Amino acid sequence: MANFGFKEKRAFARFPVKIFLRYFNLNLPGEAHAQTQDISAKGLCLVTREALAVDTPLDIWLQMPDNGEQIYIKGKVIWSNMIEPDRYRVGISLENRELNPILLALKAIQVRIKHSP
Repeated sequence: MANFGFKEKRAFARFPVKIFLRYFNLNLPGEAHAQTQDISAKGLCLVTREALAVDTPLDIWLQMPDNGEQIYIKGKVIWSNMIEPDRYRVGISLENRELNPILLALKAIQVRIKHSP
């Protein structure tokens, strides 16, 4: 059944790609680990064990699976949902002005194609 009341707000396509990452919640000490669920030119969705509040600033290091390269990005939580106890799906808006997010999305696509069965 179609959902005619839903309006897509995203301006960029999302690509389902899993990339391991580590991040620092700038409001708390310590680092945490997560994995992307999908990525776009302006944001990403990650799955983590930590509940993150909306507007939480994050420093993120994506670990590229093809060569181990780490890509640093800054982001901010724009939504967060618990998907099961101790697992959360979190939407991140990328804030880096010096990083071209389109290149990041293309890199993610390249990694996915290279590592697909």
